[in-house]
Amino acid sequence: MELTVWRTFVTVCRLGSLSAAAAELHHTQSAVSRQIAGLERQLGVALVERHARGVRPTPAGEVFRRHASTTLDEADRAVRAVRELRDGMCDRPLAVGATPSLAAGMVPEAIRALLRHEGSLRWSLLPGLSALLHHRVVAGDLDIAVVTDAPPGLPHDPRVDRRFIGLDDMAVVLPVDHPQAGRRPVHIQELADETWVEDNDGSAALLRRHAARAGVAVDIALTAADLPGKLALVATGHAIALVPGALKCALRADVTTAPLVDPPTRGIYTITLHRDPHPSAAALTDHLAAAFNSFSPPQAALLAD
Repeated sequence: MELTVWRTFVTVCRLGSLSAAAAELHHTQSAVSRQIAGLERQLGVALVERHARGVRPTPAGEVFRRHASTTLDEADRAVRAVRELRDGMCDRPLAVGATPSLAAGMVPEAIRALLRHEGSLRWSLLPGLSALLHHRVVAGDLDIAVVTDAPPGLPHDPRVDRRFIGLDDMAVVLPVDHPQAGRRPVHIQELADETWVEDNDGSAALLRRHAARAGVAVDIALTAADLPGKLALVATGHAIALVPGALKCALRADVTTAPLVDPPTRGIYTITLHRDPHPSAAALTDHLAAAFNSFSPPQAALLAD
């Protein structure tokens, strides 16, 4: 199958019209029709169906469109990379992934330090949960990801190199007017009657395990779609929540944190693809370790305050 035909099919689906696709691609409408028909013969299934206002993909066509779009995007990236190398533009962009709490403060700080030391560098940052980021590294979409071993943990994958950054103490985030605000450290038993909110299964599992070790149960009555939603529910007094210590310096002003006695912890790691690592990945990992030490001081230092 030729990518030119795939691009024609994707364009037809996007525009919903054979004639519009022909005009955009500088083909005749009959040529577009022949390409689609030939693709359908190769796959042995109808990919488009006609309706009053044009065409739309069949269920099989929609499945093929999604995969074809991804393939075409990768092909375009490959062509751009080769042309940049040919033209002496070999400044390979650095694609970084990070869990939402780390993307909120620690990772941008490390990238700033990297740019100070290395000068101009094209980069991007994609937030996501650890399992998704691992998949994106393996797929080659990310050069480096900053992940955690919070439940369900990190897979053992020989395709990636993993480097330990630090052990992060979890803390409780509270409204600023909460009775426990400013008290430290806090026993989980003192918070057993509170309403809790969580935004992902890993954080909820850490909280339940910590409470179970202390012989109490916690009521995770609310669920947030993401980290900002979780913090909004805390700020407005609807619940309290568990958050990573590395997030504390990047929290909104209307919430505060209290450390826990014998807190649950999560390990923070970088993962990179074993083959063809980005030239700046190792340096970024060093800056991440430095940023972690400044964003998440050990609990002993907190207790001494």
